[in-house]
This record gives sequence, C-alpha cells and structure tokens, in this order.
Amino acid sequence: MTKPFEKIEVAFTVEMIIDLIKSTRNKRIKELLTGDRLNLYYVEKFGKELSIVKKEFLKRDLLSLLIIPLDLAHYGGLIRKLKEENVRSIEESNHALFLKEIDGILEKYKI
Repeated sequence: MTKPFEKIEVAFTVEMIIDLIKSTRNKRIKELLTGDRLNLYYVEKFGKELSIVKKEFLKRDLLSLLIIPLDLAHYGGLIRKLKEENVRSIEESNHALFLKEIDGILEKYKI
C-alpha cells in the first residue's frame, strides 16, 4: 500500500514515446505550414523560391505526413534513447531528426 503523496515511478512505454515523437514531429510540420515559413525554409535550404504549384503540392505532402504512422526505422535510435533514459521530453538537439524527415519531402520539389 502506498502512502499519500508518495512518488511512484511509472515506466515510459514505447507507445508513449512514439506518441511523443509523433506529436513533436506534427508540431514542427504545423509550424512550417504557418504563414510563409515553408517558403522561407525552402529558400534557406535550396536558395530559390517555391512556385505556387510546387508549394501547394508540398503542403499536401506535409499535411499527409501528419496522419501517417511514424517511420519507426527513421526514429528508432531516438525511441531507444528515450526508452533507456526514461525521458519524457525531446531535447532541441534531436530536432534535426525531424527536419531530416521533412527535408526528404522537400527534396522532391527542388527541381
């Protein structure tokens, strides 16, 4: 029996970690879709503006990324790290991993 206000450690499950990563990824995507950030990021990445047509297709692809399951192979290292360390937040240093996934989509439109 536990005492009132006794701290109870709960293991961070893989499902919880996947949800955290997906939530963080989706937040990054939504930020990118806000205002002119997508075009600014594209210019920063490739040194040229997005055409209106490419921008619409790119937005569609990023919106579809919001609903598809997380790429477990891509995020496997982060999942293992968070599980081993029982961490409940994602450090800023891991955000390059999210950008790498987004950049893969942007690459299709750099022509």
